[in-house]
Amino acid sequence: MKTRSSSILERPEWSMNRSLYKSMGFTDDDLSKPLIGIANSWNEICPGNFNLKQVADSVRRGVTAAGGTPLEFGVIGACDGIAQGNDGMRFILPTRDQIANDIELMIEAHQLDAVVLLASCDKIVPGMLMAAARLDLPTILVNGGTMLPGAVDIPLEPYEEHVDAAAVQESYSLLKDEKIDMDKSLELENNACPTYGSCAYMGTANTMCCLAEALGMSLPGSAMVPAPYSKRMHIAYKTGKQIMELVEKDITAKEIINNKSIENATRVSLAIGGSTNIALHLPAIAYEAEVEFDINKLDELSKSTPHIASIMPASKYDVVDLYEAGGVPAVMKELSTLLNEDALTVTSKTVEENIKLAETRRREVIKTTDAPVHEEGGVAVLEGNLAPEGGITKPAAIKDEMFEFTGEARVFNSEQEAIDAILDNEISAGQVVVIRYEGPKGGPGMPEMFKPMKLLMGKGLAESVALVTDGRFSGTNNGCFVGHISPEAAEGGPLAAVKDGDVITIDIPEREISLEVDEEVIEDRLKEWERPGLSRKRGYLSLYAKLASSASDGAILKLE
Repeated sequence: MKTRSSSILERPEWSMNRSLYKSMGFTDDDLSKPLIGIANSWNEICPGNFNLKQVADSVRRGVTAAGGTPLEFGVIGACDGIAQGNDGMRFILPTRDQIANDIELMIEAHQLDAVVLLASCDKIVPGMLMAAARLDLPTILVNGGTMLPGAVDIPLEPYEEHVDAAAVQESYSLLKDEKIDMDKSLELENNACPTYGSCAYMGTANTMCCLAEALGMSLPGSAMVPAPYSKRMHIAYKTGKQIMELVEKDITAKEIINNKSIENATRVSLAIGGSTNIALHLPAIAYEAEVEFDINKLDELSKSTPHIASIMPASKYDVVDLYEAGGVPAVMKELSTLLNEDALTVTSKTVEENIKLAETRRREVIKTTDAPVHEEGGVAVLEGNLAPEGGITKPAAIKDEMFEFTGEARVFNSEQEAIDAILDNEISAGQVVVIRYEGPKGGPGMPEMFKPMKLLMGKGLAESVALVTDGRFSGTNNGCFVGHISPEAAEGGPLAAVKDGDVITIDIPEREISLEVDEEVIEDRLKEWERPGLSRKRGYLSLYAKLASSASDGAILKLE
């Protein structure tokens, strides 16, 4: 088999290249085989990546058994959870594009023939999928699996049976308001995350792993297998063998990532009530695959995709329940009439062939399209004079009575200002908390407003207060929120013109978000507005602030 790597290894003039490989113990036989990169985001900081060293070992065995030579290299992989609510969160979204760049640089610098991507968490999975589309080589992604939930009795919905990392954050408001004591708080802290793995709720991490499988870039049934299960290693081994079949058949990433598969991935994400961050990551992946896809297409698909699986924090069912119910294959089987079943996948078979035998094993977890949780998908795009280029909300995580909400604005120019006000009981029912200058350029880095929303939940205000921001949200946030407001305040968007006491209306059924102020007044305020200076003058965030596109375009780095 003529491979790409052979072009820099087999001829006499490339003897130095062979010599360098041989210095690490590789043989002529090893170097005559396809060289398969294993891009591993393992580290001892991110729980979702903690078992990827073992996963990589199983992938290596599979590659070797199928006649390839595995070559593992490291990739950064930050933890959104540890970065939440502090300055570290500004660096999280920018890691996505850096991950794509890292993988491209390593694969191209060494002319590898294919790559297996190892990732589990929020920005790592989309960053790797962006790299896959950009490189257009035989590629498979395998994730590390889900964390098991904990079991602690706390007076907080929806944690009647199980708890997770998000419950720990929400419970801080209970502690501050003396609804629980420090002993209970420590019990929760020590038991909410009993294993490694991607957090046990339908946050961005698990959403993206499900999306990768629905996209056709991971083996069927792999996304929701819990991290501690032996099946996780079996999947990794099969992935190692399967990448060699893709090499032999010359099936590359862009033959899989296309209009059809991106629509499939979008519908599955909407059907499981996935994270609003798909509004950033799907356009970014599509951009690298040279496929037209924007948030308007996302909203169009949402209107015709029923929400059929409500997973924690939107309900008491966690991701292990989803796995036991049949996982992504069962969801896709329920959605089969809406999917492009002829889309190719990494099995070298079509979606239709992959889900032929799939079935729903727990009907209380995965509903039918005829009797869904909601008639429409879990993510919606709102537009109006406050968000001319759109804002993103998550109907799947909002109580029906909050689908239409009008309130007076309480304006904050940073996340921390809002957090302080919430903890000091300065926010009242009927208000709209506005947090601005937290977009891609303004943040910079478009941090998640996870913490203020969770604190509102803990304060019992999530059903009477809305939160609007040019920042974004965690997939585990619930309550009435609208993020990704575009254009962002730092770019002179209407959000910069909002003042305390202004009335804001959110109408999810009509897909509208409006600032109830005369247009002339908004224009006059913006004329007086002064663009803030760059908060970061050096380092990666300064580069990101200069190059990041609007959230409505996926917040990708663009030179043009």
